[in-house]
Amino acid sequence: MIKGYAAFCDADRHFYDAPYRLSAEGTGRRGAPYEAALAPVPEGWRRHRSGDWLALRPLDLTLPAQGWKIHVSACLDNAETILSRVMEYCLPRGIAFKFVPSRYLLHTRNAKYADRAASGKFITVYPADDEQCHRTADDLAALLAGEPGPYILSDLRWGEGPVYIRYGSFTRRHCYGEDGELCPAVEHPDGRLVPDLRGPVFQIPDWVEPPDFLRPHLDARAAVTVTDIPYTVDSALHFSNGGGVYVGHDRRTGEKVVLKEGRPHAGLAADGADAVTRLQREQTALERLAGLPYTPEVKGTFVLGDHHFLAMEFLEGKPLNTFFARRHPLIEADPTPESLAEYTAWALRIHRLVEEAVDAVHARGVVFNDLHLFNIMVSEDETSVALLDFEAAAHIDEGRRQTVANPAFVAPADRRGFAVDRYALACLRIALFLPLTSLFPLDPGKARHLADIAAEQFPVPRGFLDEAVREITGDRADDGAPYLPVEPGDWPRSRDSLARAVLASATPEREDRFFPGDIAQFTAAGGGLTFGYGTAGVLYALAGTDAGPCPEAEEWLLRRTKEPESGTPVGFYDGLAGVAWTLDRLGYPERALELAELTLQRPWEDIAPDLHSGLAGVGLALDSLGMRDAALRCADLVAHGLPGISRAGLLYGASGPALLFLRLYERTGDTGLLDLAGDALRRDLARCVTSAGGTLQVDEGWRTMPYLGAGSVGIGMVLDDYAAHREDADFSQARRDIVRAAQATFYAQPGLFRGAAGMVLYLSRTTAPGPGTAPSDVRRQIDALARHAVPYQGHLAFPGEQMMRLSMDLATGTAGCLLALGSAASDGHAHLPFLPPLRRPTSRLQPGAETEHTVPMKERNQS
Repeated sequence: MIKGYAAFCDADRHFYDAPYRLSAEGTGRRGAPYEAALAPVPEGWRRHRSGDWLALRPLDLTLPAQGWKIHVSACLDNAETILSRVMEYCLPRGIAFKFVPSRYLLHTRNAKYADRAASGKFITVYPADDEQCHRTADDLAALLAGEPGPYILSDLRWGEGPVYIRYGSFTRRHCYGEDGELCPAVEHPDGRLVPDLRGPVFQIPDWVEPPDFLRPHLDARAAVTVTDIPYTVDSALHFSNGGGVYVGHDRRTGEKVVLKEGRPHAGLAADGADAVTRLQREQTALERLAGLPYTPEVKGTFVLGDHHFLAMEFLEGKPLNTFFARRHPLIEADPTPESLAEYTAWALRIHRLVEEAVDAVHARGVVFNDLHLFNIMVSEDETSVALLDFEAAAHIDEGRRQTVANPAFVAPADRRGFAVDRYALACLRIALFLPLTSLFPLDPGKARHLADIAAEQFPVPRGFLDEAVREITGDRADDGAPYLPVEPGDWPRSRDSLARAVLASATPEREDRFFPGDIAQFTAAGGGLTFGYGTAGVLYALAGTDAGPCPEAEEWLLRRTKEPESGTPVGFYDGLAGVAWTLDRLGYPERALELAELTLQRPWEDIAPDLHSGLAGVGLALDSLGMRDAALRCADLVAHGLPGISRAGLLYGASGPALLFLRLYERTGDTGLLDLAGDALRRDLARCVTSAGGTLQVDEGWRTMPYLGAGSVGIGMVLDDYAAHREDADFSQARRDIVRAAQATFYAQPGLFRGAAGMVLYLSRTTAPGPGTAPSDVRRQIDALARHAVPYQGHLAFPGEQMMRLSMDLATGTAGCLLALGSAASDGHAHLPFLPPLRRPTSRLQPGAETEHTVPMKERNQS
């Protein structure tokens, strides 16, 4: 699970949405703002809302662009009183400040999987200069002495209270970081904007000299060391906002141990319990379970710099989740009946072992409360299992509800006690065959659908699955009707159903988005407009599949691009270039050129060379818009930036630049550009590995990736285009091996760039020779999309990234699946930008030939 997504699940049952909307709307008790957030604005002051923050600033105050600023942390129970005291201090002195305006938002920012760098920050105070900073920090420390609050990892603590300080930007300025992503900026003395570093550790820019008043606090921070504890800390296994999990050794015995850290007042669970409280709960549970072969033994505890640690027995083995890559037969293109039977026997045996472990825990009166694939340790010989992570565990008599849970195993709110674990065991029955149980909170009826699919593919006893369905659905009757309104492969009925789902989700009254999509809509300026995650991409998919226009969304996009939000990136998939390109295709060339001009006004030197956010995408868009000189300038900068690319694939690797070079070669005939394309593709292929089964995938160090966005299939898309111009034996072999990577019977997600839809689009387009690209191969991947589909208002829809909520965008959700299915159904009429259909067999395009459709979408749809 990518941690950031959980925070975007509370505000809407069906779609990801910004946490601050729940607070702003005052939905229920948890969403109600603090009284200070509702109070009238003082005379001479102005108030401004920005995401999680509510800012107050005197009208006549001019602040520096950057400097030393003060943060105040708070717990849920003392936050409102701390806010009242800080406001009473700042208002009469004319000191600008901002604060998190509700208990719910403060809880979200301090939750277990919240951003570690931002956690704890409740109030930010902006002193006008260093002298005021010193005085204000001293005054606030005295004013708030004795008040508890979580430690702010990015800051320097001022004394022993909840006051912290760091150097950073006061205003919204942005630049591109080392990874080419847009980020907050501070100004270097030479005038350059450089990243404002906001990691989970205190950092000072190398040109900033700390003022003398910080020296005692810097010394106090340096005085905390690990030399006096009885354990070594050898490596980190995992970090959350509640603390880390480390591997170490007992200095006294040499025994290998696991050290689990709990940060006071941080890493909050749903019941408000902090990481220290949960660490104590874990110790209590494990001591109650002492002697069982299914749980680790407690070895000791200690405190270091206010952080609490629990030392536990180190258990050899691997989490159950890792065995999917080793054993699951659906990662192969055509699993044999023997492999399916062997896996089924293994899965049934593992589930029986887990049940025995849970039963033994229950016999001691303990509810585990957090059973999932990552908390089950399987021995290397696969003969035994153990349970890990008992911080949510409770004695049955406590009647405690589930407060920390994996989204794929979280029980309904009405389950308590042992019923919570029984629900998780039921989910495990299905997840061992189809690990898609994160869809159940969206619709419990999905359990029966997945059970039906699992029973068709595996020789698993039907009763084993039916028992799980009854537990998950609460014995809800099966009416015998098909689960999905239409199968994905039933084109054009599936197109019409997908389009209706997209249109039914529209929120034209909102300013930040028209169609719900990925959390990227809220994590970057202008995210709801963009091609990858917002309105532009959805309109492109609807028009490209002849699903019909959406004039209301077009008008919304025109209004929102009249004055784009400050800080909107320039990239194709996440910014202005992609929106400009789409508006041109929709028949709005004037607005498209206005946005393109904005991209020309931004400094390009620090922008990454990739296709997603960088200059490759900008160059392709500008070339398509007729700005040929600017596109060639992009290509020159991209060529110089290639050595700095640290990833592989179509969106973030060198294949995106290769695509730019290819398209410019086709227009200019400059063979040097074709040479650059070949070099870029070789750079990406050097980051790939060939599996024992002959599949070529991107090697990310800890996993291999076949996907369209950041995997080998995206590289294969551009290799196919390169092959239209020049033969290369190594590339030919790579193309065949990449086809094999698109043949797996199961992909964890449906999305275009990180899931099965990308395989559909690739296989329906590729000109790679050999087996694997026949209509039956494409059809198998189309049919597999049904596993992920969920009805929305009676229409066909798909979940987004992490599959905790539906998404309608192109990069992660329903619009991307629509585009992929349209590509397969129309022989490439629907396609990704700059990757039009190829001729089969491969035909060679002549330099200067047009490779993109140039007729605006409106005209094409009317023809």
